[in-house]
Amino acid sequence: MNQWYVVNSKPQKESLLCDQLELRGIETYYPRLRVKPVNPRAHKVKPYFPGYLFASLDLQGNMISGLRWMPGVKGLVSFGGEPATVPEDFLQKIRLRVDEINSLGAELRDGLKPGTPIVIRDGLFKGYAAIFDAHVSGNKRVRVLLELLKGRQFRIELPVQQVERIKQS
Repeated sequence: MNQWYVVNSKPQKESLLCDQLELRGIETYYPRLRVKPVNPRAHKVKPYFPGYLFASLDLQGNMISGLRWMPGVKGLVSFGGEPATVPEDFLQKIRLRVDEINSLGAELRDGLKPGTPIVIRDGLFKGYAAIFDAHVSGNKRVRVLLELLKGRQFRIELPVQQVERIKQS
């Protein structure tokens, strides 16, 4: 009987591993998020769980040994030497969450779109209010407009973790 398991892949080999499993007739679920990369040639999707994907397997027979030698695989996530199963309802919740995030789009995922008021939480400009301008370098950095001198706005780039959307009441 098939159950869902978590398969650990080699770094950045999730897609290859997913293809390898599907070529062997194994049902998989590889949750991915759509992103807007700065470089147009960069990947337009990224794994929701980097280094992991889900596979519906029957571990009887030679399945584990065959899986071990598949390109891109590191192994099954195990606890105490036993491969860990994933309940179907939990997997369904992950599917719904990934679909929800993808339907929102990259800019809305964290509530930041051009013109959104933000506050800088950390670093040299901690405590200053600013206006969100754009994501740069994927979603790791942001460009904000900071007013410092007599109404002049300066563009600065910060790690996304240093800014927080100002909640409107």
